[in-house]
Amino acid sequence: MPSTPTNALQTALPSTHQTPARARTAVLWCNLGSPDAPTAAAVRPYLADFLGDPRVVEIPRAIWALILHGIILRTRPAKSAAKYASVWTPEGSPLKVFTQKQATLLDGWLGERGHRVTVRDAMRYANPSIGSRLDALMAAGATRVLVLQAYPQYSATTVASVIDAVNDWSRKQRRLPEFRFVNEYHDDPAYIDALAQGIEKHWKTEGRGEVLLMSFHGIPARNIALGDPYQSQCLETARLLVARLGLSPAQYRVTFQSRFGRAKWLEPYTEPTLRELGAAGVKHVDVVCPGFPADCLETLEEIAMEGREAFMHAGGQAFSYIPCMNDSPAWITALAGIAERNLAGWPTQAQAT
Repeated sequence: MPSTPTNALQTALPSTHQTPARARTAVLWCNLGSPDAPTAAAVRPYLADFLGDPRVVEIPRAIWALILHGIILRTRPAKSAAKYASVWTPEGSPLKVFTQKQATLLDGWLGERGHRVTVRDAMRYANPSIGSRLDALMAAGATRVLVLQAYPQYSATTVASVIDAVNDWSRKQRRLPEFRFVNEYHDDPAYIDALAQGIEKHWKTEGRGEVLLMSFHGIPARNIALGDPYQSQCLETARLLVARLGLSPAQYRVTFQSRFGRAKWLEPYTEPTLRELGAAGVKHVDVVCPGFPADCLETLEEIAMEGREAFMHAGGQAFSYIPCMNDSPAWITALAGIAERNLAGWPTQAQAT
């Protein structure tokens, strides 16, 4: 059989045919989000989105919709707005500011290591949204996306919700990028070391309390019975951190904060524990939030302000809040290591585009 001339084959191709572009790799650094402004008008849609997520509140939808829209969204936005205003910075929400910095620093760190990737921050319940970021990455030519989340411990209320948002976006697309998801890194040695370095730095400059209280965000106890590994992973993070710092059992506590509603949540609760410590004669307590890579409303207002008031009112004399890892070099190094391991096998080196 005679072979087809090359020029004939080329003529047969559609005039719009183009050689596929080389793969481009991106990292999407996801966090929870916060309102666009510390006002009731801005808080209301944020809360509606957040509390309307069935991953966050697992109550029958019809019943919860009546409670959410009939009661909570009528009263809570103004109260929450006042809390946000107490921690707001000239640059905006602390959580957004630090999440953006982390993405920028991660991009630079990976670039220093020879990886040609694009790193962008995204918010699950705020701007920039996960969907809008994925749209922009696809428009820029990304064909592989690593979804990395600011939740070291896995919970369906957080990690699975981000995956849901990615899947919601995917259902509307014709052509999809390859996805990889980092679901947890609660026992990553570099993450534990970054936490420890932050605590040790604080002790060196501000002095050391009698007790280190490690406060993690709480979730309903029912979630654990349904198979969520969050509690065990928080306790493992605390165990590793205690070992790294060389603490005795009398020198630390592990608690859970941010209880919402009347259901039983993970115990012991943070604020009652602070009151108990103050009443028991502990004069100086240090509090750190290992599950929060970036300072936010829950750390700066709930812990550094409300927690302080509870401890001091109960008889304590000195309350020290230890900031989150934020943009510390040790944390960015740890985060980059996590990203680098999960990018393995993808063409990220500088010669690839």
